[in-house]
Amino acid sequence: MKLVGIVGSNADFSYNHQLLNFIANHFKKLVDIEVLDIKDVPMFNQSNDQTDSAPIQYLNEKIVEADGVIIATPEYNHSIPSALQSVIEWLSFKIHPLDGKPVMIVGASYDVQGSSRSQLHLRQILDAPGVNAVVMPGNEFLLGEVHKAFDEDGNLKDAQTTQFLETCIKKFIRFINVVNILDAPEGMKDLSSTEDLYATGSIDTTIQGVDMMADDWVEQAAEATGAVEGNTYVKLDRGILTVNQLNHFLNSMPAELTYADSNNQFLYYNHKFDAEDMLASRRPEQVGYPLAECHPKQAFSSVAWVIQQLRKGKEDVVKTHVPTHGPDKFVVHSYQAIRDEEGNYLGINEYVQDIKPIIDWYLEQTGQQLTGGNVDAVSGATSKVDTVSGATVKE
Repeated sequence: MKLVGIVGSNADFSYNHQLLNFIANHFKKLVDIEVLDIKDVPMFNQSNDQTDSAPIQYLNEKIVEADGVIIATPEYNHSIPSALQSVIEWLSFKIHPLDGKPVMIVGASYDVQGSSRSQLHLRQILDAPGVNAVVMPGNEFLLGEVHKAFDEDGNLKDAQTTQFLETCIKKFIRFINVVNILDAPEGMKDLSSTEDLYATGSIDTTIQGVDMMADDWVEQAAEATGAVEGNTYVKLDRGILTVNQLNHFLNSMPAELTYADSNNQFLYYNHKFDAEDMLASRRPEQVGYPLAECHPKQAFSSVAWVIQQLRKGKEDVVKTHVPTHGPDKFVVHSYQAIRDEEGNYLGINEYVQDIKPIIDWYLEQTGQQLTGGNVDAVSGATSKVDTVSGATVKE
């Protein structure tokens, strides 16, 4: 699980920065945390819109890509620092990366109360309509007398404090999983048992006698079946192509293609790019794996829900947008049911595309433009100005 930690102070030295660094280093076996500074973020000014500036877009992209956010706030005059307030204003003006995002609040201060009042105020701010974060209730980590709390190596001195902090982090991980389930479409919950994601059964086309988890499954399966290759011709429904031509044809498709059969075994992807360049990363050795080995366990219910929609004929295609690639890409995953002439379910054709170049080309060719006001690239929502706070509220 990937989190970001936001330092709630723009001071050159911050104990809250030190606290987040300790969390990131001490609990790195539990979770991957990237600590983000807010020093370069300009003060919020609605009349001088800097939403597209590098510091704000950097925060936006990191938050969108993360599974959750930890905010560490000091306490200034019974509230949060103005720098942190300004950051949240920017992140609720025209962009809304915190909308629906699980957030955990921690804080450190010189006094014994450990930023309790600023944390309470921050919860109220994060609950505002323009922000709409999902803040973990309770489990308040309040580090008082912070100037005495760390040793020379930046570690917390008190073992019980560290133990309590670990409990909070573990609960936050579980909280993120709960939020993901609550946000799932109706009917997606607890469906992992409805599909044999480990492909323990078999179908007519299952290649027997070859370990699904073998890194060279393709080579072993080809040998076991006497599969043709090279310039051997293959008769298709409406054409005759060599195997080489089929490979070239599929690899030229302007989308990443994946085939999983009705037994939930991953059989093919068009090997067009290196894994690090793909929108949905695949590795050559994964071909042959059961679908359970291609997804994290927390995604099993979602995977099963998609398969059930297609297998039972409730949908012919399930689409989802993936905002984690950043605002410069409109990435869409489409899961298309594969059926025979009688309509029997044969598997899934998943194709992944960045549709932004298509949209840009079409608009340029036709002279048309997107309308509807200030469109949120992540949610597609229009926005209006909150006349009380000056922040934009998503409708």
